[in-house]
Amino acid sequence: MSGPLEGLRIVEIAGIGPGPFCAMMLADAGADIVRVDRLAASGATGREGGAPAGAAYAAKDFMNRNRRSIAVDLKSPLGTEIVLALVARADGLIEGFRPGVAERLGIGPEACKERNPRLVYGRMTGWGQSGPLCASVGHDINYIAVAGALDAIGRCDSGPVPPLNLVGDFGGGGMLLAYGMVCALLEAARTGQGQVVDAAMVDGAALLTTFIHGMMAMGLWSSKRGTNLLDSGAPFYDVYQTADDKYVAVGALEPQFYAALVAAIDGDAVEVPEQMDRSRWPEMRTRFAAIFRTKTREEWCTLLEGSDACIAPVLGLDEAPDHPHLAARATFVEIAGERQPAPAPRFSRTPGEVRMPPPLPGEHTAEVLDAWGVEPGLAAAARSAGALRAQ
Repeated sequence: MSGPLEGLRIVEIAGIGPGPFCAMMLADAGADIVRVDRLAASGATGREGGAPAGAAYAAKDFMNRNRRSIAVDLKSPLGTEIVLALVARADGLIEGFRPGVAERLGIGPEACKERNPRLVYGRMTGWGQSGPLCASVGHDINYIAVAGALDAIGRCDSGPVPPLNLVGDFGGGGMLLAYGMVCALLEAARTGQGQVVDAAMVDGAALLTTFIHGMMAMGLWSSKRGTNLLDSGAPFYDVYQTADDKYVAVGALEPQFYAALVAAIDGDAVEVPEQMDRSRWPEMRTRFAAIFRTKTREEWCTLLEGSDACIAPVLGLDEAPDHPHLAARATFVEIAGERQPAPAPRFSRTPGEVRMPPPLPGEHTAEVLDAWGVEPGLAAAARSAGALRAQ
């Protein structure tokens, strides 16, 4: 292993979305993470979220990389005992059940604390462990809607536009839980005492809007979407269609960059229009749109990418890995024949890496139980009772 978290042991109770993303980040940074998959998921008929469980799908579930997997029946007392045996040897645990479910399974914070007082217990939910909605179901779009983030995203002539599930699930969810886990693990190393990390996507999504709230407080942001500097309201911070029906992104916010943009694309301009004169924004937008339609995306990038005009190509997910800058930085890596985003951020002395591809559910049961020192008699009893995948 390598990475700044080398030596940490974490138990991940299998889930979908932000929990696995958190575990991936920690594993990419070197933590030894064991993913506890459901026993049924190790069969051939299904897995969590309704996706097929075949090897072809599991190998492409990139968020599960860098972990070993065991398959356990969490509804069996012996299955619960296996998990608690791992907890006794772990530094942290991650689970994404609705409030109360882990407790009913016998692997809640109190049960784990009895086995390991220094354990950091990470809880990933949408609404959090308290509040009127804590027991309710939901998804990314619901959490960012209530947090105020969704209403701010979109053009002035459209309704709110869901930004994939990046803001709630991954930015406000998994990434915030990873941060919380590392903070609590640092504190536990000093004090010897663990604690619960309550990571709610609605809290994280709200936190991500801190800058916008500050702009509102200063009177620099309107609650009407699509009319502000960063939400497509400003013609110098937007996307424009090119001659080949692709797009370029323009981000000339500062006055000097705006001047460079106008000078570079509008050779007929007699004067640089006043950047912050909102009455002229419609005029600017119309002019910019017509100009960008005169060249292809590649032509514009050949001419201006990397310049003070702040222009970049809008690349598809399939195109991004081949961009020269990303290729030079190895922003994407190929593991077992599959191209995927590389670990981030970069560490100068203890670099993270993708050490192993995503596992099949239960693929490493025997290996993990042996490596983590789980009592052989317990493992044998669990196998005999059908609470553990036999290997």
